[in-house]
Amino acid sequence: MEEKILIVDDQFGIRILLNEVLQKEGYKTFQAANGVQALEITKKYSPDLVLLDMKIPGMDGIEILKRMKVIEPDIRVIIMTAYGELDMIQEAKDLGALTHFAKPFDIDDIRKAVKDHLPVNK
Repeated sequence: MEEKILIVDDQFGIRILLNEVLQKEGYKTFQAANGVQALEITKKYSPDLVLLDMKIPGMDGIEILKRMKVIEPDIRVIIMTAYGELDMIQEAKDLGALTHFAKPFDIDDIRKAVKDHLPVNK
């Protein structure tokens, strides 16, 4: 079964890049530009892993993460931040985020983290 990865970022270019790279790796990907879409996809498809941007207009990453945990308590989330938002990173980790990446990120680091954090490989 192919693992499902949800990419949540309001920046179209980042979603497209991650989508392309992860599909080439053999994953089934979903994209969400905002919290509402992210939560709908989470309910409908139960992704195995979520790449979640922290700075999203409307519902920020912390709020999205909290709501995802209500839908799926064991959901696995890697957060992405544009700058050193240490308090936000810590709060996300307290809520169960696995790790974080600062943007701009190295795509190979993301690729490795996805592999390392998927439940199948644990």
